[in-house]
Amino acid sequence: MDKLFLRKNLLYISIIVFLFFLDRFTKIYILNYVEDNGSINIYVNQFLNLILVWNTGIGFGLLSSHGTIFYNFITLIIIFINIIIIYLIIKTNDYRIYFLLLILGGSLGNLFDRIYYFAVPDFIDINYKGFHWFIFNVADIFISIGIICLITSELFFFNKIKK
Repeated sequence: MDKLFLRKNLLYISIIVFLFFLDRFTKIYILNYVEDNGSINIYVNQFLNLILVWNTGIGFGLLSSHGTIFYNFITLIIIFINIIIIYLIIKTNDYRIYFLLLILGGSLGNLFDRIYYFAVPDFIDINYKGFHWFIFNVADIFISIGIICLITSELFFFNKIKK
């Protein structure tokens, strides 16, 4: 029992660390590119550009603010939410744990940036015929996929099991 518990926790921690460092790698790559070239505005194809934007808000630039008190308050809320996610990971015993790990791995990546840079570097710009979606980063992808999978599993699968 203890070995299984240890293995599972080691796997979960490994997933979180992998997601965190994958996010860090992409951000460091973009930041180094900007440092070497002065800016970044790379046209990848008609749907994808790379451009650096510093986000002081939460996901996709929502609640952006330059006020220190508001910024610190949002950061504390994010820390509190991460603690809740850790609690949910500990209490969850089914496939949904992997969705929570995705959310936590991405959230820790963005939280690191909020504390270290006082903003989160976003750089993925998806667009279609002049309409640009929010600029985001790899951590936002992890968080979004995790949330979408959790919502989907709750709506279509988990509620059927309860009935």
